[in-house]
Amino acid sequence: MKRYSGLAIFREALRRHKGWRPAWRDAQPGKNYDVVIVGAGGHGLATAYYLATRQGVKNIAVLEKGWLGGGNTGRNTQVCRSNYFYPESAAFYEHSLRLYENLGHELNFNIMLSQRGNLELSHSLEELEMNRRWATAMSLNGIDSAMLDRDDIRKIVPILDLDCRFPVMGGFIQKRAGIARHDAVAWAFARAASNAGVDIIQNCEVLDFELDESRIRTARTSRGPVQADRFALCVAGHSGQLAARAGLRLPVESIALQAMVTEPLKPILHTVLGSLVIHAYISQSDRGEIVIGGGADPFTSYAQRGILPTLQDNAAAVAELVPCFSRLRVMRQWAGICDISPDSSPIAGKTPLENLFISTGWGTGGFKAIPAGGDTLAYTIATGETHELLKPFSLGRFARGQLIDEGAAAGVAH
Repeated sequence: MKRYSGLAIFREALRRHKGWRPAWRDAQPGKNYDVVIVGAGGHGLATAYYLATRQGVKNIAVLEKGWLGGGNTGRNTQVCRSNYFYPESAAFYEHSLRLYENLGHELNFNIMLSQRGNLELSHSLEELEMNRRWATAMSLNGIDSAMLDRDDIRKIVPILDLDCRFPVMGGFIQKRAGIARHDAVAWAFARAASNAGVDIIQNCEVLDFELDESRIRTARTSRGPVQADRFALCVAGHSGQLAARAGLRLPVESIALQAMVTEPLKPILHTVLGSLVIHAYISQSDRGEIVIGGGADPFTSYAQRGILPTLQDNAAAVAELVPCFSRLRVMRQWAGICDISPDSSPIAGKTPLENLFISTGWGTGGFKAIPAGGDTLAYTIATGETHELLKPFSLGRFARGQLIDEGAAAGVAH
């Protein structure tokens, strides 16, 4: 793999950029693999990368029905944070954020990580007290957090209307949180995984599975049958559909979560800003666009576009928080398909089928979980033992009644 650097860019510029090679191999499907991962989004590619580089598994294929990173990985608001309440969630997402902090160096790829902070607003004394409890729990879990008063918030976001319909009483911030370029994360993992020998096979849809008692023997794909010792499903909102083809019913439902970006501006918003009451979260990309997210569509759907009333509600919420943004024109809008579990926490690890593993139920937190999701699932697949960070998120927790309700930390209603 050719190393990217400033010197390499300068050298290729002198050669009219004729020396660059494809970032990853366009592999053809083989007949047999040690591990087959279904889904070439962030979680699937990260799992393949960590399997090949940390767990020593070399014969790996990643099957993608469309193009690499064309699902939820390319359809989110690119926020990276670990400001979760419960110890189980906090430990997992903090591990992911720490991996993000070194990911660009490890993968030799600029993922455009910008740790500009994540600020959550409080619009009443009651909410301020709840957020104080939230911030304190973060501190007890070893995660940075700081309470802010109105003057602190005014200094950080001077364009914010503190006396809007629900006046801002304060808030709290995680300063290490921020955003990363979502496409770059997928490309970086794909490039590194391909260099480690992983076959990334695009336009290869898994149509069905052939089972032998409690094991999957073969995946029937649009490009022929593929056999493997172990299979992993990393297909976001389509997890329930694909698992059903293996005879497994998952407790997830899929909804459309919208986002949109405005025309670009000069730097004006220097943090990720969220409000659970007015119900919107916004940030400014490195290209200058204002990235807007908010409530999910109120019904189950596999559409990647969302509905107009939700878009209007999100835009109205942002205009109330930051009135000067009301003049901006929306350039584009999209939706990702979120798979929501009953307690709004992920379902990852082993399944009743002895050689099938899953990574699903990420809801609105899938992007920020990519490095840790891949690292912990790779360990589980390779060793057969559930990673310590994944044990609380096993499928069996619903039978045991050990739920981890992180709905409030999701940032949106669902």
